[in-house]
Amino acid sequence: MKVFIGKYPKKADREQKIKVQIDPWDTWSMDNTLAHIIAPMLKQLKATQHGAPNVDAEDVPEELRKPELVGEYDVDENHFKRWEYVLDEMIFAFESKLNDWEEQFWKVKPEIDWNDPFETGKIMDGFSKVDVSPLKWKTEGECDWDARTAYQARISNGFRLFGKYYEGLWD
Repeated sequence: MKVFIGKYPKKADREQKIKVQIDPWDTWSMDNTLAHIIAPMLKQLKATQHGAPNVDAEDVPEELRKPELVGEYDVDENHFKRWEYVLDEMIFAFESKLNDWEEQFWKVKPEIDWNDPFETGKIMDGFSKVDVSPLKWKTEGECDWDARTAYQARISNGFRLFGKYYEGLWD
């Protein structure tokens, strides 16, 4: 992938120079490819923001919600804190996508005993067909599934917020 996005032109009659080249491998794991671009952009947006969109109450913790006495379009003392919370959740999701976050939840990693005999089927198109059902585990593995599920829920929520507030990603 090669991307060039020039500055906005000073004169209204000129167009911004933009060139985007997408290579076939860029879409192999497109979610990961985009995370490399989106995570730093969200961080920069958070650092340089000059405004914030309205954030719905259900998207933030209770302590950041707008008091009912404040009008729908009025700004209260938590207006920018709500947006920072949403940005932080988006950043968390995209940075998690770039890291091997699941590893931290394994108390004991599962291991296959590759020395244990297993059946090999017929050779088909130059590849052997392997029946993995008789494989034996050297170590069964132990995972904190509750913590992993909660972490995944937070990542999924960050991606949901990204979609919901996509049009609020401006500075």
